[in-house]
Amino acid sequence: MKLAIDTKDFSFTYAGAPAPSLKKVSFPVNSKLVTALIGPSGCGKSTLLRAYNRIHDVYPGNRYEGEILLFDAEGESPENILTYEKENELIRLRQRVGMIFQKPTPFPMSIRDNISYGLKLAGIRDKTELEKRVEEALRGAALWDEVKDRLSESATGLSGGQQQRLCIARAVALKPQVLLFDEPTSALDPISTGAIEELLLELKKELTILIVTHNMQQASRISDYTAFMYLGEMIEYNRTDKIFLNPKEKLTEDYVTGRFG
Repeated sequence: MKLAIDTKDFSFTYAGAPAPSLKKVSFPVNSKLVTALIGPSGCGKSTLLRAYNRIHDVYPGNRYEGEILLFDAEGESPENILTYEKENELIRLRQRVGMIFQKPTPFPMSIRDNISYGLKLAGIRDKTELEKRVEEALRGAALWDEVKDRLSESATGLSGGQQQRLCIARAVALKPQVLLFDEPTSALDPISTGAIEELLLELKKELTILIVTHNMQQASRISDYTAFMYLGEMIEYNRTDKIFLNPKEKLTEDYVTGRFG
């Protein structure tokens, strides 16, 4: 099985914090599968997720230790992304590793421009190519049929579920290798949640997905592998069916059966 990311003895400390929020975390992320990060609030799931595209660097003073190896599309040529220092290295990293947040974050511009903005930043200027990539991205996010006649309208006029799929389309347009999802359906209704989950299962045919979720049912429905975290440590990582039906650690069992968390 090919790897997309391999995390080795990774620790993370927020600026000014007396102790690390993540402590020597090690686990692999397999290519073109869905991996869920579960655990109680404050256990470090989102902190770990945001390390994978170095978004913590937006705020100075945070400290990384260990290795996060990002592999190419063939599962080869690993690079330790924690060694990246130049701005262009971080920009390229965020093109390869996209991120979708808990609350939809459409840009205050048209639906079309939401997609084409990042493409233009990536150097694509040809209008025909831009239109093609916009359509491809919206189709890939199962949104094209709903918005194809209103591409010039503001993205803020879309429903919450549509806005979240637009944000996914915006990330997919850059053809990333990995997409990070930080509780992407927690603010959505059940129908929109179902649409996003179906989309994730379709997207994993082309790219690797890592999702933070508090919803145990969601993790069991859509993920191939699950990692359980507690107090900044990786407690257990395995195939999702093993984690939910036959966990090795008592702490994992207590969490997935609802005894705490």
